[in-house]
Amino acid sequence: MSATRRHILARTGTALAGIAFSGALTELFAGTAAASAHTGNTGYGPLVPDPDGLLDLPRGFRYRVLSREGAPLRSGEGAVPGRHDGMGAFAGRHGRVHLVRNHENSARVALGVPAVPGLTYDPAAKGGCTALTLDGRGGVLDERVALAGTAVNCAGGPTPWNTWLTCEETEDRAGTNGYAEDHGFVFEVDPADPRRSGAVPLTALGRFPHEAVAVDPRTGVVYETEDAFDRPFGLFYRFLPNRPLGGPGSLRAGGALEAMRVPDVPDLSAVREPGTSFDGVEWVPVPDGQARHTPIRFQDFGPRGVTHAQKLEGCYWGGRSVYFVSSYARASQGSAADHHGQVWRYDPYRGRLTLVVVFGPDTDPRLPGESPDNICLAPGGGLMVCEDGGGAQHVYGLTRRGEVYAMARNARALASDGSGGATEWGEFAGVTFSPDGRTMYLNCYTPGTTFAVTGPWR
Repeated sequence: MSATRRHILARTGTALAGIAFSGALTELFAGTAAASAHTGNTGYGPLVPDPDGLLDLPRGFRYRVLSREGAPLRSGEGAVPGRHDGMGAFAGRHGRVHLVRNHENSARVALGVPAVPGLTYDPAAKGGCTALTLDGRGGVLDERVALAGTAVNCAGGPTPWNTWLTCEETEDRAGTNGYAEDHGFVFEVDPADPRRSGAVPLTALGRFPHEAVAVDPRTGVVYETEDAFDRPFGLFYRFLPNRPLGGPGSLRAGGALEAMRVPDVPDLSAVREPGTSFDGVEWVPVPDGQARHTPIRFQDFGPRGVTHAQKLEGCYWGGRSVYFVSSYARASQGSAADHHGQVWRYDPYRGRLTLVVVFGPDTDPRLPGESPDNICLAPGGGLMVCEDGGGAQHVYGLTRRGEVYAMARNARALASDGSGGATEWGEFAGVTFSPDGRTMYLNCYTPGTTFAVTGPWR
């Protein structure tokens, strides 16, 4: 359905406390019990508690732990870093799979990415990526540093030429937190041989707190989300490369950076009805993509401005559209309305933006969590969505018919941390599938753990 801008903007204020849902979408973040019990003809059935207290899955599915923070890297370069976040999976030779995994480390973490010559951007920074190589049966052959010396590597996205774009979710300058270089950039990582890509910031894609990226495989246009915590909140960007679809290293050739403007919609949180579409989306040149004096979201885009949204996070290309997530919005923090998450779809060939899903708010929008974060396209169609909130965390599936099912859940009980103590499992991140669609890879943020999930996928 479509709605006029006047209709949307007239329904701001207290009326937004009762955001409407569409069909089974009410089940998505209604709570652990309701979400787990919702099966019907959707999904794979109820989740079965894991006797080991790690990962609950539907009957017939199983998991393998591929990697855990603190264990030795097989390359001998040091220990596996913590804070596992975004991840991509790429086909290798002889049936192998290459995983590239982000580590969202700030300057103060104890277990950073080891600095490796030729792969380190800023020796004072502790974020970056590690890469795993899996054999045809899913066993780990190798695990090594793929990028070091970056900061707060959150999400990212794959390119059509099978490299990984990793994003720094910070805009700290040199001299801040001891950093020797400016941060807030995107870096390209070659999953098969990281030394071919090195540690070179793709400065033309802008300097801001990046979250995720997605590349249009037909045009090479790069879409980017900004996860900003302060008003006026983040923007949704597109980058028009000078060498579209030029292969590894081509994004270093530069291009034009633009920000999205939905006419008469300054804040996406004001939109409340799933299916609401906006035609005539505009793209405005960014005045200073390097944010030399002013962060981009604070810059002057003219009297008509640009469109902002709180907590822009996951971003993924599917079919002919790019999907992106607003993880939550809080009116008390300056947003136009409250919600527990939105998933948006932008069709660049029609210039149309559509609100696909709205999550919440529940009875009290101040309740923690229950927010969507990383997303990816499922091989059978629809989306997989990682939950980032409080309590037990889930990976939910969203079908193309708008039905929702629980695919995975971390244990609500405490699990052993391997030292005789116990630790609470954190959010899920980095959901992605193997090139053949038979394995779902998944990260637990803390304690950093990478899983491979196999079973009767449809």
